[in-house]
Amino acid sequence: MKKRQLGKSGLEVSEIGFGCMSLPTNEKEAGRVVDEAIAHGINYFDTADLYDKGENEKVVGKVLKHHRNDVILATKVGNQWDPDSDEVQWNPTKDYIKKQIHTSLKRLQTDYIDLYQLHGGMITDNSLETIEAFEELKKEGLIRAYGISSIRPNVINRFLTESEIASIMMQYSLLDRRPEELLDSIHQSGRSVMTRGTLAKGLLTAEGLERANKTGGYLTYESEELKHTLQKLMNIHDNLHALSLHSVLQHKAIGAVVTGASSPEQIKSTIKAYESTVSQDQIEQAKTVTRQDIYKEHRN
Repeated sequence: MKKRQLGKSGLEVSEIGFGCMSLPTNEKEAGRVVDEAIAHGINYFDTADLYDKGENEKVVGKVLKHHRNDVILATKVGNQWDPDSDEVQWNPTKDYIKKQIHTSLKRLQTDYIDLYQLHGGMITDNSLETIEAFEELKKEGLIRAYGISSIRPNVINRFLTESEIASIMMQYSLLDRRPEELLDSIHQSGRSVMTRGTLAKGLLTAEGLERANKTGGYLTYESEELKHTLQKLMNIHDNLHALSLHSVLQHKAIGAVVTGASSPEQIKSTIKAYESTVSQDQIEQAKTVTRQDIYKEHRN
């Protein structure tokens, strides 16, 4: 498994990262999935305090406890939930971030977090206060680097200008190429993009057409267009999973493709796709049969 540097942080992350949200809640089952990932060289594990109201962090903490020195552990903050309801409030304040990290550290059974990410962001936020919180946590040794998880160009550009973020987590796939308008500027600034949604809810895997028949459209692709597009992609490369991963990894701005898995078999499938050969010509062909939509909102 190849590794890439995460922005200017000095952290090196595996090109395939593990999105922990879909981990089984059973510790033994979760442990088997994580052990499979680590056995194949995956060292980046990404969770959030919001997932299952902190329960996901607890599971991650338990199964990674004995691997802590060998992994890059990332979590997110900013969504304050009510423990007795489904209500979630956005809270990027300094006081909340500096309080919440101690809760995450306890659940994750660790003394520090490698990458602490703001889980969202709006242009109306007091970003300087948020940045100050992250910078203080770095000085205190509680985090090694910080980033944001956002698809809002206005928020991303603000943090690129005003902060020392190491990374930006964005949804990016062959079916959602909006981030491409930002990738060059992000790379030139010395930051990395951690991608999510790269397999488009399984549409960009071997089961893609079957899923498309059941789910209908995806984002701006209506049902029939989606199925035709998937078929064209499969005509370019017989392993759609591999084509999807490598089409995203080919840009220098990408730090890692963060994919989820709920079983060891899903890990093996992703690794097999990652290890498959995909040519640059096939990647370019794939981009001729998909479209690059632009972000129509959140620019001001």
